[in-house]
Amino acid sequence: MIFGLDPSLLAGLFAVAVAAGCVDAIAGGGGLLTLPTLLLAGLDPVSAIATNKLQGSAGAVSSTYAFARRGLIHWPAAWKIAVAAGLASIVGALCVSLLPRPVLDAGVPILLIGIALYFATARRMSAEDATARISPALFALTWAPMVGFYDGVFGPGAGAFYMIGFVTLLGLGVVRATAHTKLANASSNLGSLALFAFGGHVAWVIGLTMAVGAILGAQIGARLAIRLGARLIRPLLVTIACIMALRLLSDPANPLRHAVAGLWGAP
Repeated sequence: MIFGLDPSLLAGLFAVAVAAGCVDAIAGGGGLLTLPTLLLAGLDPVSAIATNKLQGSAGAVSSTYAFARRGLIHWPAAWKIAVAAGLASIVGALCVSLLPRPVLDAGVPILLIGIALYFATARRMSAEDATARISPALFALTWAPMVGFYDGVFGPGAGAFYMIGFVTLLGLGVVRATAHTKLANASSNLGSLALFAFGGHVAWVIGLTMAVGAILGAQIGARLAIRLGARLIRPLLVTIACIMALRLLSDPANPLRHAVAGLWGAP
């Protein structure tokens, strides 16, 4: 036993974190693997979410470092966007109980499907930058804090929401957009993680074990994203967005699921 935990359990969680870190570095959505695994490992929902934030933060920081080493992050604008996202995520985490969860449960799957359709059909999905529609400063004051706030409140799909902003609003090519998305993700993850840690909800042994795996997986994923570009990022982003939407709709309590069932006359 290691700190009272079965070594085989820790090894399994480490392996899942490696896979999730790799996927997360390319298109986001690694939590689809890690969060259910943490719940199956016996953690209560709050501890599972908090511990998932720890490993997710480690993976996001790792992939950000890999992209930054290749000069894919424009720091004069990126750090302001990251700070705005991180601060907004803290506010979001503090406001969890104040926002109508049914609205998020119903609306987010629709947004994710819309994002998947956009990236599946968009003509401009290359490594080349295009003309920005808004300035980085305006992006840092609007889109970044909105997504960061959402990440603190709810979370699923935050990476996809950052990504579409960087591509459509700032005109970044797909690889540079992915790099900036990872930086924003890291910041908003760290913001909400700070609150969870302060509340004593993080399972540190499990979280740190998975963090090491996430760091390794993120390095692999970032290198694949840089090498293959849109050929890899585009289909994986579309797939992950659809899977996240279906995962949210699979919840029997989801109000959108009930509405669709009502239209079809299902029980």
